[in-house]
Amino acid sequence: MVDENILREVALSREEYDKIVKIIGREPNYTELAMYGTMWSEHCSYKSSKPVLSRFPTSSPRVLHGPGENAGVVSLDDKWAVVFKIESHNHPSALEPYQGAATGVGGIIRDIFTMGARPIASMNSLRFGPISDKKNRFLFNGVVSGIGGYGNCMGIPTVGGEVYFDECYSGNPLVNAMCIGIIEKDKIVTGAAKGVGNQVFLLGARTGRDGIHGVTFASEELSKDSGEDRPAVQVGDPFTEKLLLEACLEILKTGHITGMQDLGGGGLTCAISETASKGGSGMEIDLSKVPRREDGMEPWEVLISESQERMLVIVEKGHEKEILDIFRKWDLNVSQIGVVIKEEILRISDGGKVVVEIPPRSLADEAPVLAREEKPIEREIREISVPVPDDLNRVLLSLLSSPNIASKEIVWKQYDNMVQTNTIVLPGSDSAVVRLRGTGLSLGITTDCNARYCYLDPFEGGKIAVSEAARNLACSGAEPIGLTNCLNFGNPEKPEIFWQFSRVVDGMSEACLAFGVPVISGNVSFYNEWEGKPIHPTPVIGMVGIIKGKPVTQGFKNRGDIIVLLGDVKDDLSGSEYLKIEHGLLEGKPTIDLEEEKGVQKTCLEAISNRLLRSAHDCSEGGLSVCIAESCISGGIGAELKVHDDLRPDVVLFGESQSRIMVSVAPEDLDSVLSIAEKNSTLVQEIGKVGNSDLVINDWIDLPVEQLENAWRSL
Repeated sequence: MVDENILREVALSREEYDKIVKIIGREPNYTELAMYGTMWSEHCSYKSSKPVLSRFPTSSPRVLHGPGENAGVVSLDDKWAVVFKIESHNHPSALEPYQGAATGVGGIIRDIFTMGARPIASMNSLRFGPISDKKNRFLFNGVVSGIGGYGNCMGIPTVGGEVYFDECYSGNPLVNAMCIGIIEKDKIVTGAAKGVGNQVFLLGARTGRDGIHGVTFASEELSKDSGEDRPAVQVGDPFTEKLLLEACLEILKTGHITGMQDLGGGGLTCAISETASKGGSGMEIDLSKVPRREDGMEPWEVLISESQERMLVIVEKGHEKEILDIFRKWDLNVSQIGVVIKEEILRISDGGKVVVEIPPRSLADEAPVLAREEKPIEREIREISVPVPDDLNRVLLSLLSSPNIASKEIVWKQYDNMVQTNTIVLPGSDSAVVRLRGTGLSLGITTDCNARYCYLDPFEGGKIAVSEAARNLACSGAEPIGLTNCLNFGNPEKPEIFWQFSRVVDGMSEACLAFGVPVISGNVSFYNEWEGKPIHPTPVIGMVGIIKGKPVTQGFKNRGDIIVLLGDVKDDLSGSEYLKIEHGLLEGKPTIDLEEEKGVQKTCLEAISNRLLRSAHDCSEGGLSVCIAESCISGGIGAELKVHDDLRPDVVLFGESQSRIMVSVAPEDLDSVLSIAEKNSTLVQEIGKVGNSDLVINDWIDLPVEQLENAWRSL
């Protein structure tokens, strides 16, 4: 009978151990236990989340590969497809922010070129505790430097993202990295080991002890003692990854690669078990042929190490020399470590001795699925009763200087946004836009989530997260074609947390169905807690859309243009930045009407496709006043507005009710925009004109644009 201490070391329960014994018909050795512990971890197996994730809509006429591959693939036209995915690297970044973030970027890039696609853009979504705290500032600086350091060296533009600050992320920051690639449809490669006798190659960096137990570390709550797990944080080398990228794309052109899989979470164990399982085959692997950078490594260490910049490649028998020549041209370590066999078994030896003999499917597909308990959080919905501030100008300036709203130029100036020279819209607008040369198309890309809404109402918050991502794309003129998600939550073993997760997924699914946008890839990150305190539920949405014409940006363009609001201002302050900053409250019940939202977005997209809009901007954090101020700042021009005053001025100016887009229109095009809105049953209001050097809203706001900009650039 195995010792309980050993089971704790490999993060397996007694019940899971008994299941392993039943599967393989004998007592497993320590190396086999380490492999099962890795693959059956929450991070790799999704044993808690699988039943819930099955509720997502994952198909559409455009989807070529959905969840289950390294990244999702969506058709763009007759020839081209886009490949994209988002993943988390939260726990590593909490311990070692630079390397944690850097290797998160490296891992998501590998997921893209493993499919055969060339990466063309990166995005990110970051969350930290209040930046005024010294430790949070350290994490913030390290993460941003790590993202820039890795992405810039790779020659892949980081074209946008989001950064939020809240007390709930102190001690447990969120670092979600997204990558987007382009591929010709007939060049897609999957992670399946097929063809008996085909050779298994390990390519890239040497294997070390960094990253050992990384996936089990990611399946635990963080605490003050977590610093002892620093060896679980991998160390990245972007220069090796750049060579790896180019070598992999070149070998794929030969037509002799039958499968490819990066060595990310779970290392070699994950790569060989998943590729063999997908291919319905087995492998014989010789660990003595694995290039190592440390002496005395045990077989289990080699198998679960998460050293970065490594790739498993399955090569057609008889073409080994051709492929080896390409690897060596790129000056990469390469070793032929095994062969594909017919028998569905992983037979792994070290120094001539067999140390592992287990079925790959049992590692990759047979982890126990857990039926987690759900317990609804009964949150009292109280009427929001706060006084109207005497000085609304002061409040607007305070909001613009709030870290959640202020310019993130300090972040994106550290990223190379223009490498590859295809970035049309830089960070700072509603969505990034990247040109696809030779296709006549561009891609709109965004990452979005307001976690406060999800905390107040997980179901409505999930709907809003998807809707806001689609709305940001609509503001650029992009029709959404697919989304990826990174679902960041606390400990799923707590029924209240799992209820939040389940309700958020239901809300997201309803919105995805409403917009016809499939979920094609994603990641679940549980155990995001610090000293037992969970983060707010944070389902980050990465969404991609197609732009067939010229994109629109948020800045006002011309003096005399008419400012129009699509959608309505509602009497609601729920979850607003104003309520938090001015009154120290997180209260209310955010809501969204998906039919109303669809009408607003359709009106915006139709107006852009008919070249009727000069600008478009999503009304979100900070409400209408911040939306207008940002358009003034981006355009370097003022505006004068008269908005209805049948509601309290702070509600009109700072409330964050959903389904609103502010646009500007040339006077001669106003009637056409109004006609489109009427056709789509969308409420539309002419609220002002662009011009002068001040922002004036009723008799509530009167501020120079220069003063607005100074406040906004204060981070």
